Amino acid sequence: MDNMIDLVIISGRSGSGKSVALRVLEDLGYYCIDNLPVVFLAQLVKIAKDNYPKLAVSIDIRNMPTNTESLEKDYFFLKETSNLKTTSIYIDADDQVLIKRYLETRRLHPLSRKNLSLDKAIVTETRMLESIRSLADIRVDTSNMSIHQLSNFITNSILGHPEKKLLIVFESFGFKNGIAKDADFVFDSRFLPNPYWEVNLRKYTGLDQCVIDFFKKYKEVDEYVDQIDNLLMSHLPTIEKSNRSYLTVAIGCTGGCHRSVYIAQSLHNRFNSRNIVTQVRHCTLEGIL
Repeated sequence: MDNMIDLVIISGRSGSGKSVALRVLEDLGYYCIDNLPVVFLAQLVKIAKDNYPKLAVSIDIRNMPTNTESLEKDYFFLKETSNLKTTSIYIDADDQVLIKRYLETRRLHPLSRKNLSLDKAIVTETRMLESIRSLADIRVDTSNMSIHQLSNFITNSILGHPEKKLLIVFESFGFKNGIAKDADFVFDSRFLPNPYWEVNLRKYTGLDQCVIDFFKKYKEVDEYVDQIDNLLMSHLPTIEKSNRSYLTVAIGCTGGCHRSVYIAQSLHNRFNSRNIVTQVRHCTLEGIL
């Protein structure tokens, strides 16, 4: 379509990884603007039509309007603007992780200039950004991510996100590392048979054929996959009508290597075979494979 603009809005708490995301988008050919005052966003889009078909802006606590209603109004205006595809990504991390990052870099939190301690600044920032977080199409928690993993996530989210199609991400994780924070659905598979207790299978993962064969012996495993599949498929039309662009389905087991991996991969394969746009991410295995 002529004069089509691809706009990506990066937001999130300070120290979560917004600068990394903006650099990735710059490498993908986006014209990037950091710390853009929100009041200029609509005006920028008008100017960009002839010069910047791929545009990315970073919006954070430094340039948030005092009236959040105006922000919501501007956001919905952009969503409804013709010849404009808008994707909003909110990046966050645990409070303790953010504190650790600030202590390691010795940077000053933007709100610390208002005589707030670091922990109080982070809590205040959370409250002030709640409105923009609730509007985000994509939310990502970087607490356990490396810069490389965040870069891959942003790249896959942008390049693997066809216009007007819902992207479903199936994610496996281990409860011992903490629950998935920004998932839309979380399913627990710890009640299922565990190949970890088979000594000869312990070193393998839910992607290996020997572990897959182990699960095939248990009817309750495939029944659980069927139940999750049916639940998601029954609600998929409504989810798509809600104009969402991104849905994260997280499957957890104890360690994040066997049961959750098998189920997440099985669901990914099923939905992918139906020509539904999907991605799969195995959080624990990323540090292993």
